[in-house]
Amino acid sequence: MPLAWRIGWPICTGGCIGARSRAQPSRRAYIRKADGRPRPLGVAALEDKIVQHAVVTILNHIYEGDFQGFSYGFRPGRSPHDALDALSVGITRKRVNWVLDADIRGFFDNLSHEWTVKFLEHRVADPRMLRLIQKWLAAGVSEDGEWSETTVGTPQGAVVSPLLANVYLHYAFDLWVDAWRKTVAHGDVIVVRYADDLVVGFQHRAEAERFLTEFRDRLAKFGLELHAEKTRLIQFGRFAALNRKERGQGKPETFTFLGFTHFCGTRRSDGSFIVWRKTAKKRMVAKLQALKAELRRRMHEPLARVGEWVQTVLTGYYQYHAIPGNLAQLSLFRHRLRRLWRTVLRRRSQRGWVNWHRLGPLLDRWTPSPRVLHPYPEQRFAARHPR
Repeated sequence: MPLAWRIGWPICTGGCIGARSRAQPSRRAYIRKADGRPRPLGVAALEDKIVQHAVVTILNHIYEGDFQGFSYGFRPGRSPHDALDALSVGITRKRVNWVLDADIRGFFDNLSHEWTVKFLEHRVADPRMLRLIQKWLAAGVSEDGEWSETTVGTPQGAVVSPLLANVYLHYAFDLWVDAWRKTVAHGDVIVVRYADDLVVGFQHRAEAERFLTEFRDRLAKFGLELHAEKTRLIQFGRFAALNRKERGQGKPETFTFLGFTHFCGTRRSDGSFIVWRKTAKKRMVAKLQALKAELRRRMHEPLARVGEWVQTVLTGYYQYHAIPGNLAQLSLFRHRLRRLWRTVLRRRSQRGWVNWHRLGPLLDRWTPSPRVLHPYPEQRFAARHPR
């Protein structure tokens, strides 16, 4: 029995669902990025979302056996913390001295439709499935009631976009970098990719610089380029602090990946090298600004309702950011959130001033103190990948 029948979508009886229909344009919406710039999203119509979900379910069964182990973004059973664990363990265990923190400029907006279809044809033989995906890519976007054509890119927010992005980078980057580190590199090379965010670690600087040059050429072949301001090659690893101190260059530089700033450190117990991580400043500031606006909007709602919302937001924030070594940043976030809420409550009060003594029990009730919710990277990595 075909897989599509088992999930309730008969693609082999008279053509795919949606293959004879017209894909609707995505509705353009914007969200604010951590640096303040707007990020364009494409909200697909409900009918397209349903069909895209069915297509993704089918294609996941095909591609999960093909994707590389260092690819973590938007894959079943893999999370951002799995990518963070792999990066930390890789830098600690391998002879990594240089780190390339790379960012592909506008990846989702510049993804080539032609190359996407060519890559899909390697594993998808059904022309009806390919035509359906081509319809979604060419459906265009609707903004303020006006339709505009899309010749490149896939809308962020569409159900099928993450899978198409992984397929695209699987052929454009993953297979290439895996072959490069096996045939070109002489030292250790580690790779961790989450969607279009990727970090590559090297033992030798010369190989890192050569890789960066060849990587730019590789991306240009597929209509992509590196973001010059966000792509950095830095000295990072167990010997970075000592080497930079001998040259009088100060502490090793840091890099940000998946919302955390990574920096070189040592364990308090034995002084051994460890990669410490803390919440990226831009991410914390952006979150607090969003919460400030929402608290103002909820100013006159019942305190219990606002408190429940604050508790939910804070718990969700802890769930992602409560990693070992980050408690100070979480406490800072909680403190600033409490001050924001206090300011709003003061404006709500007719007296115009409410002291901490009166607000303390209320704030303590709805803003729980942070605690570490994640194990150390090597512990979880060892559990998920036993030798």
